[in-house]
Amino acid sequence: MKLQPYRPDRNILFAGLFLIIFLSFFAGIGSGPLFDVDEGAFSEATREMLVSKNYLTTYLNGALRFDKPILVYWLQLLSIKTFGISEFAFRLPSAVAAALWAGAIFFFVRRERNETEAILATALMALSLQVSIIAKAAIADAVLNLCLAIALTALFTHWRTKRRSWIYIAFAAMGFGMLDKGPVAILIPIAVSFLFFLAQKELTAWFRAMLNPTAIALFLLIALPWYVLEYREQGQAFIDGFFMKHNVRRFNGSMEGHSGSLFYYIPVVLIGIMPSTGLFFGLFTKLRQRLADPLWQFCLIWFAFVFVFFSLSGTKLPHYMIYGYTPLFILVGAELSKIERSWLLALWPTGLLLLLAALPFALEMLMPSMENLFIQAQLQGFLTEMESNHFSLLMLAAAALCMLLQFVPALAPSMRFIIGGALLTFSFNFVAMPMAARVMQEPVKEAAQLARKEQLKIVMWKVYYPSFFVYSGSFAERRFPEPGDVVLTTIDRLEKLGPVERLYGRNGIMLVRMPTQPTSR
Repeated sequence: MKLQPYRPDRNILFAGLFLIIFLSFFAGIGSGPLFDVDEGAFSEATREMLVSKNYLTTYLNGALRFDKPILVYWLQLLSIKTFGISEFAFRLPSAVAAALWAGAIFFFVRRERNETEAILATALMALSLQVSIIAKAAIADAVLNLCLAIALTALFTHWRTKRRSWIYIAFAAMGFGMLDKGPVAILIPIAVSFLFFLAQKELTAWFRAMLNPTAIALFLLIALPWYVLEYREQGQAFIDGFFMKHNVRRFNGSMEGHSGSLFYYIPVVLIGIMPSTGLFFGLFTKLRQRLADPLWQFCLIWFAFVFVFFSLSGTKLPHYMIYGYTPLFILVGAELSKIERSWLLALWPTGLLLLLAALPFALEMLMPSMENLFIQAQLQGFLTEMESNHFSLLMLAAAALCMLLQFVPALAPSMRFIIGGALLTFSFNFVAMPMAARVMQEPVKEAAQLARKEQLKIVMWKVYYPSFFVYSGSFAERRFPEPGDVVLTTIDRLEKLGPVERLYGRNGIMLVRMPTQPTSR
């Protein structure tokens, strides 16, 4: 008699889903230092807002910051006013936004498909490597992805039901997205919905939806006041800094060295949606049959637009592709509900765990070829951490367990895959990422705490660590050091400074004092 796999009841499934969301988004968000540059920059701008009580305009190191609109700073400000200045408080808005984003996926899929697919799609979203990273990061992207998910799923629901209330929900979400990250929050929903309605030969209905006066008024009520007030205060500098530099120029050219080829986002997607990569490839089987489903068409158009648009953009950053992940999770959730064997799909997360296990050996081979002292110090820091925490052994154990689970007949194939995928994501979140934080960012935090304790005035030279401002509670000048300066720099720069007094040094991050009398360089 063939053993029937265990199928948990509804309550157990929901408990498991809530556990995955908690572990992926909330667990440990205050345990590691802020990562530079982005987390440090957002958090410091919020800290300066708290100190200055200027809740309209953001500043970083005392200088105007036009990188992003205001919403995420307001959310972080509310959090640090409630919980105090800490990594937990800075990151909490992202974790909450990611949890709401997961909820938006669940309710949409349950409404359009069924509860089983809704649970699986939401679990795969929460386990995605890239999603779990931005959910624990003090940046604007989790909030934006929440807004995009609500806006686009509402527009699809409006197409199906013809109810105007969904248009209002979509435009409200676009308004908050515009307030969080700018025009991209409008561009993606409008472009994707246009292409979908065009495919359905219902462009008249699309124009009616987009030109709905109540919806437009709701959008303007949410988004416009801050933009008007900011323009009144900063004038053309705001237009040039925010719209021209951080929006138009990001698409037209590469900013801050973030460039790449047309194929840049292929490996980003394959790694970013882990552990769902095998399921992603399965989507391309029986393509003609799948395209008969309007929901499938909508999801494909959504992902394809994001992929093509940002592939053509001059500035490329890995997290841009997450704007197109929501439809992938909807589709791979449906795919997972139908699988009969999971071991082939589990080869992807198992393979990545094995690559992580091999990382110490790769770094040891790489070390002799590294001439830069700072890179050497960082790599040595990673090797020391990996050795002391038995990193390779943990990754090997996770890889073995991930694959062995796929042959447990007592579990349904979808459950085997979810549990195996969780081993990858949680190994990354609770072993690899904390290790990276200790090596790369803990020295910056410790140097900043020393500067705060000793009330040192700092000069940053050839480095940019905004998290230093957060932890030191003060600004720093960015220039060539002069006699008597206390300088934050890296170990490879010390030779150019001449004889210095070392105040702090770890993993290549150095805090030094220049001699009071100039020396020949």
